Amino acid sequence: MPNEIPLIQIGPIKAACIPGNPEGPFVIFLHGYGANAYDLLPLYSYMDVPEGTNFIFPEGILEVPIMPGYNGRAWFPIDMEALQKAMVAGGSRELFERYPAGLEEAREKVEAMIQALNVPMDRIILGGFSQGSMLAMDLTLRAKEKPKGLVILSGTLLDETNWSKLASETPGYKFFQSHGRMDPVLGYPAAKRLETVLREAGWVGELLAFPGGHEIPEVVLHGMNRYLRESFA
Repeated sequence: MPNEIPLIQIGPIKAACIPGNPEGPFVIFLHGYGANAYDLLPLYSYMDVPEGTNFIFPEGILEVPIMPGYNGRAWFPIDMEALQKAMVAGGSRELFERYPAGLEEAREKVEAMIQALNVPMDRIILGGFSQGSMLAMDLTLRAKEKPKGLVILSGTLLDETNWSKLASETPGYKFFQSHGRMDPVLGYPAAKRLETVLREAGWVGELLAFPGGHEIPEVVLHGMNRYLRESFA
């Protein structure tokens, strides 16, 4: 079972790992708000990647209450109620322009984790789901050396002015993005706006929209695998 895999310490962050060839590719996926390191771990068995690929699923740096008697993990604090109201309404300029408190700290710790791996970025595919994809996005945009690929699953647009400027510095960068048209947590219009911002900045990719909610359905796995195959070709 996935949760029987012990977490290991990599720099400042703990992670669930499926080791491969130390000289091979690395896939690092960041979970969403309230989940944990094991949430996305089952994805590794569906990914079409080279033999010997290493998989790392980091654990969020914050503990957050989810329900009585159960705490999840998060990367940075979120006012979920305010976020949902804004997203269901199609998002808002204030939300798009905001750089969330705690995102910089989370990014710096994941950067330190990657440095501790001592693996060049061109051997790393970075991705995430929901809040994890926002963090992966911010890290990729600000990294001097870009990861080999970026997977944005059910993410959203933050800090539009700076994200747009940063993206324009590396035209031609290829990304994969997916989002449910009926997503009740992070609305589809904001995901579409993120795609527009990236494409207008010269990035190469498109939003794979599916008739569903805040999830990773089979059609997304197929689309992600096409992207992974092309990235490793």
